[in-house]
Amino acid sequence: MSEKLRVGILGGTGMVGQRFISLLENHPWFEVTTIAASLRSAGKTYEEAVGERWKMDTPMPEAVKNIVVMNVSEVEKVAAEVDFVFSAVDMTKEEIKKIEEDYAKTETPVVSNNSAHRWTPDVPMVVPEINPEHMGVIEFQRKRLGTVRGFVAVKPNCSIQSYAPVLTAWKEFEPVEVVATTYQAISGAGKTFKDWPEMLGNIIPYIGGEEEKSEKEPLRIWGKIQDGVIVPAQSPVITCQCIRVPVLNGHTAAVFVKFNKKPSKEQLIQKLKEFSGEPQRLQLPSAPKQFIQYLEEDNRPQVALDVDYERGMGISVGRLREDTVYDYKFIGLSHNTVRGAAGGAILCAELLKAQGYITERN
Repeated sequence: MSEKLRVGILGGTGMVGQRFISLLENHPWFEVTTIAASLRSAGKTYEEAVGERWKMDTPMPEAVKNIVVMNVSEVEKVAAEVDFVFSAVDMTKEEIKKIEEDYAKTETPVVSNNSAHRWTPDVPMVVPEINPEHMGVIEFQRKRLGTVRGFVAVKPNCSIQSYAPVLTAWKEFEPVEVVATTYQAISGAGKTFKDWPEMLGNIIPYIGGEEEKSEKEPLRIWGKIQDGVIVPAQSPVITCQCIRVPVLNGHTAAVFVKFNKKPSKEQLIQKLKEFSGEPQRLQLPSAPKQFIQYLEEDNRPQVALDVDYERGMGISVGRLREDTVYDYKFIGLSHNTVRGAAGGAILCAELLKAQGYITERN
């Protein structure tokens, strides 16, 4: 009998669901025992349900091929099979909010990759290295939901991972204004070049809803729990443009920063190299040993060379230099479907287990 926690993947046939399944293969704490998806896939084996749509660059894990996909809408039935679930369902925002809370009300912890609950005041939105203390809001959420064990926790948008950790590392210098332009991979839209041939040799200067998320979500991550809800920070002011580029995996950000206190370049680089958090202290299984790497070469970070740094869980930074309008500018790079999606959610679940919020169902 395995001592690992039994995990369900809601929306397991989509790209992020596939990434969850791929990353959880041989995980030391968690085992995928249940996969749920739409009625269209229910009743088929996972291999049959996905068919030719497997989008990962590693083969489908043997352990999941013969799992019979359940109907994600049969909440009680799915919940009875698992200790907790990861959510990557493809529904409207209101449908996602409802189904995730429905699962929580069956006393099932839900760790979500979706954006639906990111602004629910008592739902923690966490980058484990930055704001692990926000998981403390779960006790207030449980009171609202009437649960003892169930809750919803979310990870933030993939686009902010390439610069929010950097700004966090520089917090003591008090960044006050940030201008960021993100160059975002097509897998962020759940696509490959086979699905989206018009992206070849193309750039689209619009990603629906992305700029607002990129400007607002870091402030919620830097906020504080007050009176049972998370109150966002007021600064820095962030303005952002988000551009879709012909890259499969990896979001790059070009960022300009103005500080209240004027650090030297050497101080900024040192802070990046030293930055670590609870995942590193607790040695969580998915945690990068070195969260942020600084690359000295003028032509780095590059997607082709650096996107898989620390198995896709680390952040790469380069081209830090003084600016003529702002104080400094830099380039950041993160893996959008690993650190920015499934991997970030798995790290959240590992933190929740370490903090005692996710346990074996009795």
